[in-house]
Amino acid sequence: MSKRVVVIGISAVLVVALAVGLYLFQPWRLVTDSTADEALLVPTSTSTPTGSTTAGSTTAAPTTTAPAGPVALASGPFRSLEHETTGSATLVRLPGGGHAVQFEALDTSDGPDLYVYLSDKPSDSAESAFGSGFTNLGKLKANRGNQVYEVPGGADLATVRSVVIWCERFSAGFAVAPLEQS
Repeated sequence: MSKRVVVIGISAVLVVALAVGLYLFQPWRLVTDSTADEALLVPTSTSTPTGSTTAGSTTAAPTTTAPAGPVALASGPFRSLEHETTGSATLVRLPGGGHAVQFEALDTSDGPDLYVYLSDKPSDSAESAFGSGFTNLGKLKANRGNQVYEVPGGADLATVRSVVIWCERFSAGFAVAPLEQS
């Protein structure tokens, strides 16, 4: 076998390995950002979960009629896992009886194959715990900004404890926020 055939074979293997590595890791995402600017359903800075109390006041007992607008049920700040992340997540009951999760002022790294999960695990769980027991809300729309995700009708919200930004390709959590219901 000639030396040239060996060099061509090794070169072909290296090119394939490079292509696979670029596809899997998408290193350009370390320097790219995308921003979403969706209208928030409720402003989290002034919302109080239903049934909770604030200093000197109490929330009225629930009535049989649903409020006219969206209601914040639970909210919490993101805790960084694999990637530095800031912002907050809020579980919202919609006027028609459905639910959504909104992210306010999200700022995290861009990455391949990122999804939003509702998890039955508390937000202080180990990162590896978030890879199971979840409801998938779909792909992360952008790594920055305000975003809203519809919760599927069959989701069991009684078990929801947190919302997670998860990289399916590498089974890695980017961030988690508590959503303990009051």
